[in-house]
Amino acid sequence: MSYLWVFLLGFFFSFIGSIPPGTLNITVLQLGLEKKTNIALRFALAVAIIEYPYAWIGVQFEYYITSTPVVLDNFQLIAALVMTVLGIINLLPSREPKGFAKRFNDSGFRRGIILSILNPMAIPYWMGFTAYLKVQGWIDLSTPGLLHSYVFGTAIGALALLTLLVIFAQRVAPYVQGSRLIKIIPGLVLLGLGFYAWWKYFF
Repeated sequence: MSYLWVFLLGFFFSFIGSIPPGTLNITVLQLGLEKKTNIALRFALAVAIIEYPYAWIGVQFEYYITSTPVVLDNFQLIAALVMTVLGIINLLPSREPKGFAKRFNDSGFRRGIILSILNPMAIPYWMGFTAYLKVQGWIDLSTPGLLHSYVFGTAIGALALLTLLVIFAQRVAPYVQGSRLIKIIPGLVLLGLGFYAWWKYFF
């Protein structure tokens, strides 16, 4: 399995996973709309930097959990459950950012670091996705090179999505904040992967 393939998988699922409105990407949109481009780009870079260790931690937890016999014997079932639950969670209404997220109006890199650290949802996200990709035979992280290519892809995927939000803030913001379709695309992708895993489990 090539480094490029695992990098692209990490990039793709990180990119779509960064779409649902939340504290980090709405903050980037706000900065872009305020024409604080440099601050927004520094914020996006900080988010990507934190994504790297959080994805790595998620993969390490996945190694630990899937090394137990019970998990190995029911891997396909667990993958189906995880993808379905993640899909449902992504389809639930998201809360507007408030409090701490709104008080760092003029900060960039440090603001991104702090908010990313306080938003560790990437860990369970990458635990679930890594387990799913492995059980489907789509990924192999058996060497340090493959592992870090995958994790690096997750960081670059998050950076790419946030950078696009900065560059196209005026055009993208109304759709991201108001369009139901844009908000539910990641959840629908997750549910699709879940249904695929259920089909493989039963058939």
